[in-house]
Amino acid sequence: MQPPSTLSTRRQIQLPSKRQLECTHTHDKEKKEMYCMMTMTRFSHNQKMTDLNEPEAKLEALLDIINSSARQAIAEYKNTGHGVPSADAATFHPLDSATDTIALKKAIRLLEGAYHQLSTILAPPQHTLMNFVFNYNWACIDVALRARIADVLDKHPEGLNVDRLAEAVNLDKSKTARVLRALSLMGCFKEVAPDVFANTRLSLILKSTNNTGCLAGLHSQDVPKYAGVLYESMTDEEFAHSHEPDKAPWVLALRKEGMKGNNHWELFKNNDEKREAFQRAMLGLNEMVGASAVLHHYPWDNISSVVDIGSGIGTFSTPLAKMFPHLKITNQDLPQVLLQAQNVWKKTAPEALLDGRVEFVPFNFLEDVPVAGKDVYYLRNIIHNWPDRDATTILRNIRKVMGLNSRVLIHDCVFFHTLQEPDIGTDGLSTAPEPMLPNFGAGAHRSYQMDMTMWLIHNTKERTLGELKILGASVGLVLTQVYDLVETMVVEFRIAQS
Repeated sequence: MQPPSTLSTRRQIQLPSKRQLECTHTHDKEKKEMYCMMTMTRFSHNQKMTDLNEPEAKLEALLDIINSSARQAIAEYKNTGHGVPSADAATFHPLDSATDTIALKKAIRLLEGAYHQLSTILAPPQHTLMNFVFNYNWACIDVALRARIADVLDKHPEGLNVDRLAEAVNLDKSKTARVLRALSLMGCFKEVAPDVFANTRLSLILKSTNNTGCLAGLHSQDVPKYAGVLYESMTDEEFAHSHEPDKAPWVLALRKEGMKGNNHWELFKNNDEKREAFQRAMLGLNEMVGASAVLHHYPWDNISSVVDIGSGIGTFSTPLAKMFPHLKITNQDLPQVLLQAQNVWKKTAPEALLDGRVEFVPFNFLEDVPVAGKDVYYLRNIIHNWPDRDATTILRNIRKVMGLNSRVLIHDCVFFHTLQEPDIGTDGLSTAPEPMLPNFGAGAHRSYQMDMTMWLIHNTKERTLGELKILGASVGLVLTQVYDLVETMVVEFRIAQS
């Protein structure tokens, strides 16, 4: 444990200033009410900071955070001019597909973290613990996805009787109803009349055309099998102390089924269906975490060239080219991937190809160096796929070709411990207000679950900021800036100056 003198001060809750609220699109009355509410909340919260060792004061402070963060989320929805979404809405809200929802995500991070912490304090421990275990939502989601229930209900916005629904998807009607009721409890589908079900804003994600639904399908069908052998992988003599990709829990799970596998990427090489599903799932992952926010929150105007390392089909670089036509963009990935990418670019951004603003240069980032002397080398969802040895190799290969003003951007989930950590000497970090856990607790739930997913599939991990800093330092890079995008972070490195 670090001595108190080395710990950074806990940041206060970050509420909008009066000027910021006046810059929103809400009506004058709403602006005044919002500002007064937040000012009172800040005052109330700061008053309680002096006695947060008292249990009741902690509860009151958590209630304040829940109230203020919920109000801020409401304001973000209203700012679109479309009001707030309804629990029974059967259409998406315009904000659901926006590329920059950082303000909303920050409010929800506080809200989820605070209300879960409050519930955990007040509920009996056996109640909360068994809630962790009594959770078959993933299995019910799997049924809904594979049966395409949301697709059927999409044709019946008024709702469909479970008899007809079960017949349409070729399932037993009573069992189908039980699955839908379990999900309806969480707002996914709704029972509009006895045994009559309809879609909601949540269940629309489960339509076969939705990329995030595709991501959910990969997790609900395969990952539970890998998680089922987690303890065995931690005690098996061959797997227990290995951090190699071929000793991931999924390999052990396949062995138990009499199948073989060494590298998860091999699953996609000769299987077009799996490869397409994986690519769609990665699009869904980017939508879930709001990865496109990097387009709005990094100073792209100040640079001229970008290399997209492991670019895939251009999920990042295509919108980047459209938003910033002054940029010269290099896509680098395996040859077969770039062939597919060029076809995608011809359909989605032909003007960038015609202008000569984009190039495709094949390489293997574990063996080759990228194109030299560019301003930015960008890696999204790359480093977390590899153990430290390979991650270091990737960064070292980039370091070899960097210019004095080049920078490396690692865009991944980054997580923090539940205790206050030493200041690592960089701006851009967000810390939850007391008495919340400094890392936002359950507000950071998906990042920690992604860490488990990386373990189960690749035997790798999401890293802390300190771990990324060590990786960079090992190849002569120094961490210079962090951009908090809530569910992910963009961590900037430059060449260390001697």
